[in-house]
Amino acid sequence: MKQYRLTVEEDQENERIDRYICNVLADLSRSYIQKLCDGGSITANGRTVKPSFRVKPGDEIEVIAPETVIPDILPEDIPLDILYEDDDVLVVNKPKGMVVHPAPGHYSHTLVNAVMYHCHDLSGINGVTRPGIVHRIDKDTSGSVIICKNDAAHISIAGQLEEHSLKREYIGIVTGVMENPSGTVDAPIGRSSNDRKKMAVVAGGKRAVTHYEVEQQLNGFSLVRFSLETGRTHQIRVHMASIHHPLAGDEVYGNGKKTPVPTFGQALHARILGFSHPRTGEYIETFAPAPEYFGKFLNLCK
Repeated sequence: MKQYRLTVEEDQENERIDRYICNVLADLSRSYIQKLCDGGSITANGRTVKPSFRVKPGDEIEVIAPETVIPDILPEDIPLDILYEDDDVLVVNKPKGMVVHPAPGHYSHTLVNAVMYHCHDLSGINGVTRPGIVHRIDKDTSGSVIICKNDAAHISIAGQLEEHSLKREYIGIVTGVMENPSGTVDAPIGRSSNDRKKMAVVAGGKRAVTHYEVEQQLNGFSLVRFSLETGRTHQIRVHMASIHHPLAGDEVYGNGKKTPVPTFGQALHARILGFSHPRTGEYIETFAPAPEYFGKFLNLCK
């Protein structure tokens, strides 16, 4: 059982209590908070309240949330697009729409479930829900993800991520025609103060650096290559939105501009992954072809 005690601040007056708690406790979804309210597990000043209750400065809020029970993570026979594999590492081309590792609401049909079926041994450093996982990409971003089969490989690849020596090149379609053919966005990223489920460029955030180069100018869009110097949550999506060129199809950071073909989320693909092999030191580079919709999109925008 988790228990949270919150005091409403001056700038949060008249906010619905479900929205207020969701913004303060980013790990709880609004729908889950509403269920807790309906079950009497949320009180304001000692009295149970409905999700529509409006808070005011000084209100003492108490949230009692049952501990999450993590179900067994099971192998699933899901096809993998393997780009590279040996006894230490596996690189796969993750499809758009697949979650990398199990989490509340997604305990099956993830990349981890598929990899567990394919591999008998995986590194255990990140626990039972993330075996072999060193890094991740968003559900609606496709492309290269590296999986480690043992702890030694995991430590090596994690070190390369920390040192920024792991090569990660993305390709994406952004809205608008970019004036500069290349450039760098060096802007700190942190949790948005307006919506705790979103990231934003904020003072005091973690340093984030994205390099970009325009590959093709289109009718109302641009095909852009990105290389990451850092790896913050939603980094490319936040940085492109901050310079007024959000990724096409991005339902969170986008501007709502209609796309010529459905993208089902941001038009972003992790195309190249390069690393020093954890056992031999040899440089390995993999290439993941862009999804089919990229080509259709480009043809319709010429």
